[in-house]
Amino acid sequence: MTRPEAVAEEHQLFDKGSLDATENRRLAAIQVELDQCWDLLRQRRALSETGRDVSEAQLRPSEIVEKYIG
Repeated sequence: MTRPEAVAEEHQLFDKGSLDATENRRLAAIQVELDQCWDLLRQRRALSETGRDVSEAQLRPSEIVEKYIG
């Protein structure tokens, strides 16, 4: 799934309002996936700003990304 597709599905689920257990799990999974995308983007920007190769950025596991605060 592409990031735009994930965002669209996330919005669709949010707009639906009341979700069943399966939809709640799907929404949570999408949110984790998008958090990983944002983390990767932040890594790439930081590398670029410091003159380093943006290809050094790596997708971090959800267990790490989901522990970030703020």
